[in-house]
Amino acid sequence: MLCAIGCMILSVENITMVIDKETVEKVANLARLELSEDEKQELIHDMGEILDFMDKLNEIDTSGVEPLVYMTDEVNVYREDVVKHEVTTEEGLRNAPKHTDEYFLVAKVIEK
Repeated sequence: MLCAIGCMILSVENITMVIDKETVEKVANLARLELSEDEKQELIHDMGEILDFMDKLNEIDTSGVEPLVYMTDEVNVYREDVVKHEVTTEEGLRNAPKHTDEYFLVAKVIEK
């Protein structure tokens, strides 16, 4: 439902959520986004549509459906930890921009 001042109102199970400019600005601030006025209006509409879709999903009777936590019934499927190809020191250092005969050379990143 659209309100007169450019916001979306959604009512779900006696809880009313208003997606307005203030809500969009708060979410944008949390996400560290800078939005133009046009983008804010688009997000008011888009977020309202998302909430409308969630409202439709809440209409579905799921009383006989078990909650889904994982996509499969498999639990902790392990494989044998086997070395398939051992990389020699020479092979490992081959593409390094800087190295000695045994080690990678990297720039110092921690000052004492």
